[in-house]
Amino acid sequence: MPLALYRKYRPKKLTDLLGQETNVEILKNAARKNALGQAYLFYGPRGTGKTTTARLIAKLANCERRETDEAFRALGEPCNECRVCKEIDANASLGVVEIDAASNRGIDEIRNLKEDIQSAPAGVAYKVYIIDEAHMLTTAAFNALLKTLEEPPRHAIFILATTEYEKLPPTITSRTQRFLFRKLSKPTILGKLRTIAKEEKLKISEEALELIAAAGDGSFRDAESLLDQIASAHDSKTTIDLKAAERLTGRIGFQAIDHLAELILKKDLANALEALTKASEEGLNVVQLTRDLIHYLRKVLTLKLNPELEKQMHTDLTAEEVKRVKFLSALADEKSTVHLLQALIRAYTEIRYSPFALIPLEIALIDQLSTGQKE
Repeated sequence: MPLALYRKYRPKKLTDLLGQETNVEILKNAARKNALGQAYLFYGPRGTGKTTTARLIAKLANCERRETDEAFRALGEPCNECRVCKEIDANASLGVVEIDAASNRGIDEIRNLKEDIQSAPAGVAYKVYIIDEAHMLTTAAFNALLKTLEEPPRHAIFILATTEYEKLPPTITSRTQRFLFRKLSKPTILGKLRTIAKEEKLKISEEALELIAAAGDGSFRDAESLLDQIASAHDSKTTIDLKAAERLTGRIGFQAIDHLAELILKKDLANALEALTKASEEGLNVVQLTRDLIHYLRKVLTLKLNPELEKQMHTDLTAEEVKRVKFLSALADEKSTVHLLQALIRAYTEIRYSPFALIPLEIALIDQLSTGQKE
């Protein structure tokens, strides 16, 4: 069975970890000085590289070449060639213990871990314990873990990973080195998808890649999984175009959202309703379409109110997309757009629970574009 794309193209060294430059530099410096910590906490949105970085630390701590080659150690990277690095890459190392706290969340599991940690690792210098979804641990389990985190054996490294930092007790977080993993920008995800498409010899249009990057919602893993799914479902002899990507993801591309937003801001109700009907007939997800439209019009409004935000928008949009947002912000009336967004948010809430998904959105547009904004 072929390896999933997100696993095949998982970073094998810190330099390959895109979008987390601050974390990379800190960990590289620690590796250069042989000063890796014994308790880490990685937190942030899904698919941003937390577990991948944990495995990289396991390689850095145990890489055989780093132990013997001082010049190489100065690079702050694992070699990916020694026995230990290869075993960790293949998920075959006895020196890495991964625990899914979502299904192993009780005090008994932590007690077993504390017993296991007392034995010296076999074949490696350090045993690395990666506790994923750490926020799922019970209060009793956290209490059992406290002392071990504070004074772990010399041969042990703990790495906690979570998407919900606020659910962790301060007694746990204060005993770790904390690293925030930020949501990834669309251009960053798009760049990696282009590389994967080239390596895999996938025939796919730029517009389709842009849609997949946007659908990833800041997560490399989600975007790579979508690309994998679309490539598997498509005939390898033909090009995956935007229409195919829209059909398979249930999302609408940037150009369609941009066109719909322009019709709405120009108060062209007839053509806006026609565009909605066409999208619905093509089987696109109306809930997602409404959500994307709200986010896009919000960008238009905020740029209208504060032109300085253009610099920040380049982290979420391509240069051409930013130009379109600027164009639409010139069309937008501040007060009308605020009322429009309020109506769309109400429609979005109704759509999620309505058997007639398109109707709340149509009513919102009719109300806003034909009868004028309500005070």
